[in-house]
Amino acid sequence: MAKLQKKAWVLVADGEKALFMRNAAGAAQPELEMLRVDAQENPRQGEQTADRPGRMPDSGAGQLSAMEEPDWHRLAKDRFAAEIAATLNREALKGAFEQIVLVAPPTTLGELRDHLHDATVGRVSAEIPKTLTNHPVPEIKRLVIDALAER
Repeated sequence: MAKLQKKAWVLVADGEKALFMRNAAGAAQPELEMLRVDAQENPRQGEQTADRPGRMPDSGAGQLSAMEEPDWHRLAKDRFAAEIAATLNREALKGAFEQIVLVAPPTTLGELRDHLHDATVGRVSAEIPKTLTNHPVPEIKRLVIDALAER
């Protein structure tokens, strides 16, 4: 059964918001304190696209085919996850934490994993595939403690 050690970090993130927290108390009675909150504005896909898809010439004379529009909303979420990972990497290399718990939806967790340095990966004690960025801190604490108890 793993515990949330004193000064361990908990990252709660999704593609638009990241809560960086630290356990300010001991492992027996964890108490999460907020270190920082990062957020980005990411309008829905429909607000980020052109009026209609672009067109390109087809192999037939005078024929045009629609081009698929990039998913700007998804790309922004992925870029945000990469920025979060870069922050975690910097902090891990500075020795800011020895243990970290990552809480994020599965797609964000995957994107974070792709960008984490080996020094950071070695400090990850648990990954919780849930969206909790809008939950109150006491509920986040309870869910993290429950997830660690299952390990």
